[in-house]
Amino acid sequence: MIFEAHSKDPSCNARTGRFETAHGPVDTPIFMPVGTAGSVKSISPDELETLGARIILGNTYHLYLRPGDERIYRLGGLHRFMGWNRAILTDSGGFQVFSLAKINTIAEEGVQFQSHIDGSRHFITPETAIRIQKNLGSDIMMCFDECTPYPVSFEYASESMQRTVRWAVRSKEERGDCGQALFGIVQGSVFKDLREQCLEKLVAIGFDGYALGSLSVGESKEEMLSVMRTFAPLLPADKPRYVMGVGTPEDLVEGVRAGVDMFDCVMPTRNARNGTLFTTHGIVRIKNSVYTEDESPLDPDCACYTCRRFSRAYLRHLYVSRELLSYRLNTIHNLHYYLNLMARMRVAIEESRFEDWRKSFYLREHCDTDITED
Repeated sequence: MIFEAHSKDPSCNARTGRFETAHGPVDTPIFMPVGTAGSVKSISPDELETLGARIILGNTYHLYLRPGDERIYRLGGLHRFMGWNRAILTDSGGFQVFSLAKINTIAEEGVQFQSHIDGSRHFITPETAIRIQKNLGSDIMMCFDECTPYPVSFEYASESMQRTVRWAVRSKEERGDCGQALFGIVQGSVFKDLREQCLEKLVAIGFDGYALGSLSVGESKEEMLSVMRTFAPLLPADKPRYVMGVGTPEDLVEGVRAGVDMFDCVMPTRNARNGTLFTTHGIVRIKNSVYTEDESPLDPDCACYTCRRFSRAYLRHLYVSRELLSYRLNTIHNLHYYLNLMARMRVAIEESRFEDWRKSFYLREHCDTDITED
């Protein structure tokens, strides 16, 4: 995997770059829409391309359980199976094993769990997780890791982190020379010395990129931002830096400022289905009766299909009527907002005006968290 850092803003750690994959280049910083079961909910691959998505995330745990990674392999791999010709990153399945499944045993060898779908029993090891991702044929694979819960004691967080490091060694050995990139995941919960130890050990092993895991799992916003701001700049500068499962538009802005290159989160798609829409003038909750006869576009400064074509009144009608088109149009808009947010940040970095842009973002666009300085 080839990664090149391009511009760096002189006032902070924000940077632009590009990495090459077998399915095309990806400019960073970038947001990856989440395609849990081989589909970004409610919209098509063609619509994703129109929105400018260059890479999406597929979920190892869900695809392993249904329809099965071996079946996807027989059908030509995940790209062909879902009709997506651009890049795919697959997570390790660790987060879903620990958050969705009924876990029976966590052992050195791996994790035994029951499926949340039908209760069937499964045993996943680091080697299994990598073999599944090989069958899926993703451009970027993630090491199998333990998603450390929160709250957690220092002792358990340390034990969990050390196990994640040992699993990372086994993941890399199983990867071999298959040609798919492999990222290591820095664990350690909110304990900075544990994160430091994990990062040092992972860098010694050597990976194609590095991620911060176990964030937005229950810790406070301040704790999450502290970990991200502290450790994103410490991840190797010559590799892509990825924060997993984060987050709000404000989280993305603060992550980019800290030097993060890659993000994923279900927030834009899940909120779209719940009628919460992100705009450059603040959040719109489209079910509110104030929009019943509002003929204006959702966001007058947005160029997406939804805003060009439909009024707030129509979008509200679709939502309160539970029309399926509501999910599609809302998702198109929210993903456009997120992808366009990343594009706006790339331009601001390239023009060395990221801090000014950040201030205007907070002044103009709704944020749930206070603007804070390092």
